[in-house]
Amino acid sequence: MTRIIQSLSDVSDGYETLFCDLWGCLHNGRAPFPAAVATLQSFRAGGGHVVLLTNAPRPNGFVETQLDRMGVPRDAWDLIVSSGDAAQAAMFSGAVGRKVYHLGPEKDLGFFTDIPAEFADEPEIVRVPLDAAEGIVCTGPFNDLTETPEDYRATLLYAKTKGLKLLCSNPDLVVDYGDKRIYCAGAIAALYDEMGGESLYYGKPHPPIYDLARRRLAATGQDARNDRILALGDGINTDIQGGIGEGVDTLFVTGGLAGEAFGPDVEAPDAGLLESWLDERQLSPTYSIGRLR
Repeated sequence: MTRIIQSLSDVSDGYETLFCDLWGCLHNGRAPFPAAVATLQSFRAGGGHVVLLTNAPRPNGFVETQLDRMGVPRDAWDLIVSSGDAAQAAMFSGAVGRKVYHLGPEKDLGFFTDIPAEFADEPEIVRVPLDAAEGIVCTGPFNDLTETPEDYRATLLYAKTKGLKLLCSNPDLVVDYGDKRIYCAGAIAALYDEMGGESLYYGKPHPPIYDLARRRLAATGQDARNDRILALGDGINTDIQGGIGEGVDTLFVTGGLAGEAFGPDVEAPDAGLLESWLDERQLSPTYSIGRLR
């Protein structure tokens, strides 16, 4: 049974590092949540470390720029590790070939152009039309404000007939952008799997992003052992399932994607509704909280 807490400070003394989600937890895609920012600042001021672990499909430098533009202060976090980072490493290793079709918006082109130093000597990755591709790199819909996965059924059917693998740079199905819910790359990849295609995933809840986060955390001299880490976020099938799979304690932010399921007050989830909802999904986060505060 999950323990509902009122503030991160209720349990934070037991942890040295937070693996903290972004969308729905720290911000809504347009603006940060002030209480969440203050909470992370306080955790760091007390000697803790904050790794922003996000399923954003772009490398961490682009996420950092987005956070700066949004007004998230630099003293709220230590490291950013993105699904884009982990998926980019897979792409440069040749996971879907060297000639790839990019299914995604222009804002994600940094996935191909911002090449980490460790891959500078790898063979070039070339973006090509679908009929010339050896694989697909999906960073999301071309227009996430208007399109759904069904808009890509014909494209995916053609890809399946060619036997192309799809590298998914963001396993999230949906996120809330302000007050609008939009589809992510994960929804397209899930449809491809459903159609009999093969999708490869590198963000939460899959191990590669956690392995990368631990390596980068350890490189700063910090303790990366499981019992010192708390993973938190609003995605039950990404943040929470991933944390549980990695053997770390988890904090479910109920007021995000599934907020309407737990009663009228997103700040105070109904314990009975929450427990029933979690039982249906056969997942039990260590703690739950309405909003990160």
